[in-house]
Amino acid sequence: MRSAAKAVAVIPERSSYPLENIDYRLAETPEEKDQIYRLRYRAYLREGAILPSETGRVVDRYDDLPNTYVFGVYIHGELYSSIRVSVLTPEWRESPSAAMFSDLLQPELERGKIVIDPTRFVAAPEKAKRFPELPYVTVRLGYVACGHFNADIGLANVRPEHRAFYRRVFLQEPWGEPRLHPGLIKPVGLMAAHYPSIREKVFQRFPFMRSSAFERRKLFERRNEAFSVAQAPTHGTERTPIAAQHSNSIVNPA
Repeated sequence: MRSAAKAVAVIPERSSYPLENIDYRLAETPEEKDQIYRLRYRAYLREGAILPSETGRVVDRYDDLPNTYVFGVYIHGELYSSIRVSVLTPEWRESPSAAMFSDLLQPELERGKIVIDPTRFVAAPEKAKRFPELPYVTVRLGYVACGHFNADIGLANVRPEHRAFYRRVFLQEPWGEPRLHPGLIKPVGLMAAHYPSIREKVFQRFPFMRSSAFERRKLFERRNEAFSVAQAPTHGTERTPIAAQHSNSIVNPA
């Protein structure tokens, strides 16, 4: 379900602090959501991931679930990219990856794990070229979610040709072989990492991936919302790692 600018082969070096002009916005109004749905359509169509549609939009039932957050990434007020973050818990089990890879994820949820499932990663093709760091600052929202919700496992849905990038840069390991998601014509595979194990290694390479408790609350706390995660941390720059998982199904990077 990843359809952003093609995977970047090297660590971005152009900006020491690429977040300087970034504005993360949770899509809440019909207008904000429609703009993102149309961006998805343009990005997917350009790379041949979907067939043409009269609606000119890509939207599904996961967009409106209580455990789902749809973000737009804006630069100088313009929408550059978007990503959807789903939070899976033993009580909340619906997301695209949970449906496609239920045989792999449901056992983890049975063990009480919290899983962050970022999907629908898209970027405006004409704008991505102006900002090489865009894939990194967009994917960063998944790391912010992992910190806020005290996650055990962070996922990525990627096409086979992008596996090496996610393994090298974000220390995620291949977990599920490519499968087709409804509406897409190119299969995606599942990548996964045990977040507490790889967190500091990623932060050392990309300091801007860190987040403050204030930022996490601003992005992921909702008032009058049915969805909640009891394990979410309440203070600190990043939580103290929880005990390592009992399952051997996720490969912890060395």
